[in-house]
Amino acid sequence: MTSFHSYFSVIHDLRQQGKVLHKLIDVLFIAVAAFIAGADDWEIVILFAEERKQWLKKYLELPNGIPSVHTFRRVFRLIDPKQFEKCFILWTKEIARRSKGDIIAIDGKTIRGAKDNGNDTSKIHIVSAWSSQNNLFLGQVKTDEKSNEITAIPELLDLLYIKGNIISVDAMGTQKKIAEKIYKEKEANYVLALKKNQETLYDEVERYFQYALEIQFKDMEYQSVRTVEKGHGRMEVREYYLSSDISWLESRKDWLGLKSIGMVISHCTRGDVKTTDTRYFIASINGITEFSNTVRQHWGIESCHWTLDVTFKEDASRIRKENEPENAALLRKMALNILKIDTQMDKAKDIRPHSYNAKRYKAAINNDFLEKVMIDNILSNS
Repeated sequence: MTSFHSYFSVIHDLRQQGKVLHKLIDVLFIAVAAFIAGADDWEIVILFAEERKQWLKKYLELPNGIPSVHTFRRVFRLIDPKQFEKCFILWTKEIARRSKGDIIAIDGKTIRGAKDNGNDTSKIHIVSAWSSQNNLFLGQVKTDEKSNEITAIPELLDLLYIKGNIISVDAMGTQKKIAEKIYKEKEANYVLALKKNQETLYDEVERYFQYALEIQFKDMEYQSVRTVEKGHGRMEVREYYLSSDISWLESRKDWLGLKSIGMVISHCTRGDVKTTDTRYFIASINGITEFSNTVRQHWGIESCHWTLDVTFKEDASRIRKENEPENAALLRKMALNILKIDTQMDKAKDIRPHSYNAKRYKAAINNDFLEKVMIDNILSNS
């Protein structure tokens, strides 16, 4: 268990040591394996562990058998999420390919079934970072409410090595200090979405592009590209525009690294229904290819959030006390990362390569499949 042990054995065990029956690393390993194999709560984790007891003994000591539901709850309530997150980030760096030019999307998600410290009025909100190049979650930070993303995003950025990458953030994170942190402190570039609550900046950029459209960009400095995507009964046409002509923008000096403003017009046709959506951006890049790729790739983190809900039933989770929800959210991301990079079913007949439900089901019923998943991504010392 070299790789897993080397990254996660440093987590502090806050249980009363004289009464500890089960090693912390054993509890963590069982939880990860069970979440890969379809478990969504501690009761199912126990069922998995009891059925796979002999297999688990190949890798774990299990001096007192399989831990109880109470043990799993207590352990994940006590584990320091910040320490768990740092271990997760270090482990992810091992399995991910690192290169400049990666697009890293940052976005938040509310876990609707979880309540902070059992408080029904305070739902837990997790801000996550996702690598488009690797299609993997890179890290997360918890905040009590969506409005607190402004403070959570800098904390998350502090945990990540993003030099030379492009960071995309939705409108909640379009803040001058966040732009400065990305560009100056982290030596990365940014593409930040604008919304109407940014009033002056949004209005200025909107007026510029609306006027540009009226005169068909005549004599204006700009780049553009058009893409067409068809599938699942719909067609989406996207028009990307980027202008580095920002000398007129009054607030340009307040945004460190600002080089351009962008507009994306999306036309979607599904049957007889047609919709049009227009979005605006500010960016520290000035290439249309980089801009269009960054905006397009941001959907990847939203897709992963959808997978966490549909496949891992995150919104329905009743894991809700103390540190449990945040730590369980990280377990789900860890399991999803592992399933994403596993290729055993990529050529399976009649099964979509990225059917995570199918992968979890096979891991639940096939020891060899699960073992290969674990050896390649958890147990190896690559």
